[in-house]
Amino acid sequence: MNDFNSDVAAAIGHKITDGESLTLTELVDRVRRHYDDGCFACGRANPSGLRIDDFRAISGGVAAGFIPGAFHRGTFGVLHGGLAATALDEIMAWAGIILDGVLCVTANLELRFRQPVPVERPLGLSAWLGVRSGRRLRITGELATEAGPAVEATGLYVVAHQVSDLLHT
Repeated sequence: MNDFNSDVAAAIGHKITDGESLTLTELVDRVRRHYDDGCFACGRANPSGLRIDDFRAISGGVAAGFIPGAFHRGTFGVLHGGLAATALDEIMAWAGIILDGVLCVTANLELRFRQPVPVERPLGLSAWLGVRSGRRLRITGELATEAGPAVEATGLYVVAHQVSDLLHT
């Protein structure tokens, strides 16, 4: 793990588990298991889902990736726009979990589609926290193809739970 990832993992372990040491991978696994690993976006047990995985810390944010199947298309060979929104919403929610120790729900999500997003090719997702005011949290995200940024997102999220409360129930 590089220094940034180590620092994030140490902060996560302290903030989320009240002193219990968790790596980023362990945190993601515990949150997924809390929800029976059935989430359409990140669940490994959902056969028709996006299966977003490989969560990692990046400079100032979080990242993950997925490979959409042909059955995730809208028009021929292009990811359905609603599924691009789903993927971005997911990585942005994970930014709240990983970087701020909160489970948040979407209040508003705005997207800018810059280029078509192919199916059956690796896609990258990234998200960064913005300003937090009380229970409101601004988050930005990006979905990238091999050719570069394809969809940009900005959202307002509302904190619903502290992750530590969920993991200790």
